[in-house]
Amino acid sequence: MQQQMYRGIRKRSAKKLCGLPLVDIAMGPDPEKGEMRGHAHGIIAIGDIATGGIALGGVAAGIIAFGGLGVGIISIGGLSLGLLALGGLGIGGIAVGGGTIGVVAVGGGAIGYYAFGGGAFGKHVVSAMHRSPEAVEFFKYWFPFLPLK
Repeated sequence: MQQQMYRGIRKRSAKKLCGLPLVDIAMGPDPEKGEMRGHAHGIIAIGDIATGGIALGGVAAGIIAFGGLGVGIISIGGLSLGLLALGGLGIGGIAVGGGTIGVVAVGGGAIGYYAFGGGAFGKHVVSAMHRSPEAVEFFKYWFPFLPLK
C-alpha cells in the first residue's frame, strides 16, 4: 500500500497592500516546496506560523497576534508577549492571564509595578496577603470589574 502525504492549504489573495497580500493562508505541509509547516505572510495571516498585521497561528507575530505563542502589540495566546498580553502566561506592558509579568500585571500569579492576583508581587500590590492603598485606587480606576470590595 502506497502512503500518501497530506497536502496542506495554501491560499493567497491577489490584492496587495504595502507589498503584502491582503490575506494569506498557509497551513500544513507542502511537499512540492519541501515545507513541513505553512508560513503565512500578509495583512491578515493565518497559518502554522503567521506573520502580519493580524496574525493567527500556532506561532503568530503581528500588530494583533492570536496563537499558541503570540507576539504583538496586542497578543492573545498560551504564551503572549506584547504591549497588551492576554494569555496563560502573559508578559508585557499590561499583562492579564494565569501567570503574568508586566508593568501592570493581573493574574493568579502576578509580578509587576502594579500587581493584582492571588499571589501578587510588586511595588503596589493587591493580593491574598496584602492590599496596598495605591494599588487599590489604581485597579478601581483602570479595572473597575475586578473584585476590590
